[in-house]
Amino acid sequence: MFFSSAQFLLILVIAEALYPGYSVSKNYISDLGVGTTAPLFNSSVFVLGVTALAGAYFVHRVFKFKLFSVLVALIGIGAMGVGVFPETIPIPHSISALITFVCGGLSAIVSSKLAERPFSYFCVCLGILSLVALALFTAGTCLGLGVGGMERMVAYPTLIWGIGFGGFLMSHPDT
Repeated sequence: MFFSSAQFLLILVIAEALYPGYSVSKNYISDLGVGTTAPLFNSSVFVLGVTALAGAYFVHRVFKFKLFSVLVALIGIGAMGVGVFPETIPIPHSISALITFVCGGLSAIVSSKLAERPFSYFCVCLGILSLVALALFTAGTCLGLGVGGMERMVAYPTLIWGIGFGGFLMSHPDT
């Protein structure tokens, strides 16, 4: 789970730097999935999905927490869909992105049942932040951040949660 989020976040920043004229405020994240950065971005988001699926499997084996495992698996399936269906194929791309965003926020909240305090509180806060940002984003409210900036307010909290939760799991050898 740590690797999933960390590799995607790093590749995202690299793709933003390589994409000619890219604006984190004006461009959607998925704009990186077309054009010169498409192979880099699409493979990274697909790897995010595959490794999230693997994470769901292993977390389920250890914790037997079906709701959490299903949510993380859905993140994986959604992310793989984003990698396979770029924004030029709008319906499956949008459905995949929505699944990833919704399940990402919900996973962060639900993971608080597995995490210890005070980290469990951060899990809830990051999940709520992501879901509130998603509601605003889908309503067309960007709070002056532009569509790209608001979409990042949906994605970044769950990526930060994934890195933190993966670190939490690694710090507990029994898991």
